[in-house]
Amino acid sequence: MTVTWPELRRPQHPPVPARLPVWGPADRDVLWLYLLTRTSLWVTAYCARWLFPRTPDAHTADSVFAPFQQWDWTHYLHIARDGYFPGRAGPWLSNWDNREAFFPGFPLLLRAVHNVVPHWTAAGLLISFAAGAVAVVALARIARLHLPDTHAGRRTVLFFLLSPCAIFLAAGYTEALFLALALPAWLAARRGNWPLAATLTALATAVRVSGLFLAVAVAVQFVVTVGPQHTFRHWRALLWQALPAVPAVLYSWYLHAHTGDWMAWKHAEERGWDRAFHAPWEAWSHTWSGAFDGTQATGYAFMFQAELAAMLAGFLLLALLLRQRRWPEAVYIGLNLWALGTSYWYVSVPRATLLWWPLWIALAAWSLRRPRFTTLYLCLAAPLTTVFALTYLTGRWTG
Repeated sequence: MTVTWPELRRPQHPPVPARLPVWGPADRDVLWLYLLTRTSLWVTAYCARWLFPRTPDAHTADSVFAPFQQWDWTHYLHIARDGYFPGRAGPWLSNWDNREAFFPGFPLLLRAVHNVVPHWTAAGLLISFAAGAVAVVALARIARLHLPDTHAGRRTVLFFLLSPCAIFLAAGYTEALFLALALPAWLAARRGNWPLAATLTALATAVRVSGLFLAVAVAVQFVVTVGPQHTFRHWRALLWQALPAVPAVLYSWYLHAHTGDWMAWKHAEERGWDRAFHAPWEAWSHTWSGAFDGTQATGYAFMFQAELAAMLAGFLLLALLLRQRRWPEAVYIGLNLWALGTSYWYVSVPRATLLWWPLWIALAAWSLRRPRFTTLYLCLAAPLTTVFALTYLTGRWTG
């Protein structure tokens, strides 16, 4: 069936049937695609060890886990192994690593898995691998709710897994785990299962602050589903909407107990990553200058260009969702863009696109309407995906 934009624009306010779909061939097909792309990334990581050694005259390759033992992974490892404030260290030290900027969900799970898998990096990779499998199945199911084409789920997952920043789904990062909770939460909200949606959203909030944006989107979905005039009649379901705030409150309380600062995680972001509030146009201007004014090394300039491109894609996606009157998803994307677009300059926006599930569904819808778009996407994404994967795996990532 050919998908047309009018079919996509038609609002689907009532929830879909509450019965969970039976595991079927479509899910197995998506998991097979997931396994193939994971194999491709592991092969790339293996080659990177040999072709791009740490020292030019190296005669032996680094550990098989070495490509994944860098950047944000070190923060998660230190938190899981040593805690947030080991030996009474903290933000009052000049060389502090600002680890409290990272929410505790992933480090807590990493520590638990480490009890079974002794190697820390292997434990982190295992978490991301299992979580990624859950995420792609949920993403395909969400896509099938919006697109009638039988290939919609697989096409959406294909675009998602071949996106430029897909390497972070395989690394010991939070993206895969967050999506493994957030996407089933969204499915539960679409089915009107508000207790399950709130519980999964709360767990997602423990992993990333983006879970609060999802919580707002789920609340909007609740209002859209039951109708504004009947919202307070469903007071029990309405009370569940407050649950996702609990992990954030508890984490803030924990940080306050150790630092005296209720917003210690936000202030850590400001110190470590220049995420103090700036007007959106200032953030765009600063990022543009870093990308094109010759003030940064070429590697950083390229990453700033990628930040601008990802932010522009987010604006276009938001406009599309508003045009389609998909208010819950528009709220989720809008809050993400506000959070990412109001720092000194853009940081990690390309990585954040992994969390924008409406983007991958929209691209799949476009490709199902215009088959040549798939070829265009693959031709553009393939080199970018390779470049981003190599820059991360070789320790040259600057974003």
